[in-house]
Amino acid sequence: MAAWAVLWVALAIAPLHRSDWVLENVLLLAGAAGIVATHRVFPLSNVSYTCLFVFLCLHTVGAHYTYAEVPYEAAGQHWLGFSINGLFGWERNNFDRLVHFSYGLLLAYPIREVFLRIASVRGFWGYFLPLDLTMSSSMLYELVEWVAAEVFGGDLGAAFLGAQGDIWDAQKDMALASLGALITMLITLCINAKYQRDFQAEWAESFRVHSREPLGEVAIAKMMKKATKS
Repeated sequence: MAAWAVLWVALAIAPLHRSDWVLENVLLLAGAAGIVATHRVFPLSNVSYTCLFVFLCLHTVGAHYTYAEVPYEAAGQHWLGFSINGLFGWERNNFDRLVHFSYGLLLAYPIREVFLRIASVRGFWGYFLPLDLTMSSSMLYELVEWVAAEVFGGDLGAAFLGAQGDIWDAQKDMALASLGALITMLITLCINAKYQRDFQAEWAESFRVHSREPLGEVAIAKMMKKATKS
């Protein structure tokens, strides 16, 4: 957190577009505050904290320049001696795509820790639910971008949206976040399948039906009956 704070302060000085920088940092600072506030009562693993650190750094860089204008192309020419866009055949600034992919790749594991240690999910659900939450939260962020673009409009709305003229920008961002999370969960699955002694038993147990009684109207009728008796 100290290393990230140094980076954040350095990049808070003279960002490319101050108004967009403020918008981009609202969720960023809220997330960082949440990490600090919970580190004593719910400490995460070093793996999770490292993933969060890398993601915070990427987002901080994107907020400084705005995602559509991060000069990775110039940096590649200067430090590597070749065009990154030319190497991959890109025609747009794809730093935002990298961060959306990293959102899934880097945050799926910390999310899995929360599900396992708080919700006590096991087996299949310990891999599916982190993937599901990553996908749904990525969709929610796209809705936030849309609302912000509508509310602020003009150059600020366009800078925050960062679509760069691509009508499928939101869908591609969500797909990349989902792909990143899927890769992380598959890697985690492979490691656990190899080293976890009760992996198969836990996986099978996660599909066991714990209650054969249906919910819905049946559960409502039972609750109403109990309420009437009391």
